[in-house]
Amino acid sequence: MLQLSIAFVVRLLLVALFLPFSALDKLLEFDAAVGQAEETFASRRVAIAMIVVGFGVEVVMSLAILCGVADRMAAFVLAGYCGVTALLWKPFWKPGDFWRKGPSVGRGLFWDFWKNVALAGGFLLITFGTGAASVDRFFADPLSSTHPYAQPTVPPSASP
Repeated sequence: MLQLSIAFVVRLLLVALFLPFSALDKLLEFDAAVGQAEETFASRRVAIAMIVVGFGVEVVMSLAILCGVADRMAAFVLAGYCGVTALLWKPFWKPGDFWRKGPSVGRGLFWDFWKNVALAGGFLLITFGTGAASVDRFFADPLSSTHPYAQPTVPPSASP
């Protein structure tokens, strides 16, 4: 039971930013989320579509990771999502004040950018595993599951 709890809590910690927090924020503060998306996308329709797609990715992929259903592909999608959001909404190089002494918008974005990249790395651990040999398993069957809650079977002891 302890192993199952740890496996679930680790996955929950990895997706908690998205489900429930970010997804819920998109619902409760939809206009603000669209406003932020409009800073990147000139069209309001495109901005709304991006928020809806982001909500879907956050909810569906997080649930897949938590349930262990096609969790490798779900983690791969969330890793990409983290990378894209880092590039689109955490561009620390744009404000031009990164090297300025004192308060800096760029430095704040810098840390947020790298947090997104680090989170993508965590999702890629689910996707590819921790060793080089496990990478082939993803490419052989990308919709497979890692079976995170499977209990190891103990072979029956040999009878004398």
